[in-house]
Amino acid sequence: MIAAVLAGGQSTRFGRDKLFFKINGKILLLYTLERLKKARKIEKIVLIASPHSAKKLKRLGYPVLVDELSIGPIGGIYTALKLGDSFIVAGDMPMLVPEFVDFIVECFEKTKKQICVPRWNNGYIEPLHAAYSSSFRKVLEERIKAGNYAINRAIREADPFYVEIENLPERWRISFFNVNTRKDAERIKAKRL
Repeated sequence: MIAAVLAGGQSTRFGRDKLFFKINGKILLLYTLERLKKARKIEKIVLIASPHSAKKLKRLGYPVLVDELSIGPIGGIYTALKLGDSFIVAGDMPMLVPEFVDFIVECFEKTKKQICVPRWNNGYIEPLHAAYSSSFRKVLEERIKAGNYAINRAIREADPFYVEIENLPERWRISFFNVNTRKDAERIKAKRL
């Protein structure tokens, strides 16, 4: 399966391009990419860029697709799915757990649903740590044309397979940690990734 890393955000809370912020001598995005490479079910990794981030991202040596829509995560997912079924993840998730990525992809393959997405007991879903079928692209296209950019709602209405997080090994939950602020980055530094 393809892993598509969304790497085109504005990093407004962080104050600069957080994906290129160095943590213990390495840029944040490389932590995410290195962990994805360790997932057995991931055959190819692509970066989904915004028009302003594409040139910088190409220097990392991965294929880069430009999300010309620039309407948030829904546009990035839509762009990625033109390549085929994809595991979608945010570039600011440096603590991905490769075996959890594999588990989600395996659930996706077994259930044959359009989406396999982790869900917390309170109903909150993790759309940027999920597997999507390329057929879901058509659903997204219709929503985008209608000006409806809420990815969570699109997922819920598509009859997804939910991976119930509380039923999984607790050590996998760190996979959802993402860096939004400098304080988050400091927490990562302290863990000595």
